[in-house]
Amino acid sequence: MIKGFEHVGMVTGDMDRSLAFYRDLLGLRLHLRKTMANGTDVVFLDAGGGMLEIFAPPGGASRSTDLPAATSGVLHITFVVESVDESFASLEAAGVEIKERPRAAVNSEVLKRVAFVRDPNGIIVELAERATS
Repeated sequence: MIKGFEHVGMVTGDMDRSLAFYRDLLGLRLHLRKTMANGTDVVFLDAGGGMLEIFAPPGGASRSTDLPAATSGVLHITFVVESVDESFASLEAAGVEIKERPRAAVNSEVLKRVAFVRDPNGIIVELAERATS
């Protein structure tokens, strides 16, 4: 029934800052940008295997808060990178907020190394290297 993963939707308080992070720093490709009838700016960014849809309401949005323990919801979004250490160093040099420095992945059957940063809205973004099989 399912053909593949399509997209994750999120809200930002500042589209330009989100584009600077996801497009310019992480390298996602801008697929579509438009303004909806209610004034909300929306973009689709191609992450290579799925997209990230970002909404920017005309009145802005407050900063994201971390999901409390034992609460259902989305903890973070993850992007596969060639090298966690190199990607992390590049983001750190650009002044991106750090959550957790590069380390060995707990789920070593799937991932080799991981690191966590925050996007401009406080959303947790995981950088991951896949384990080789």
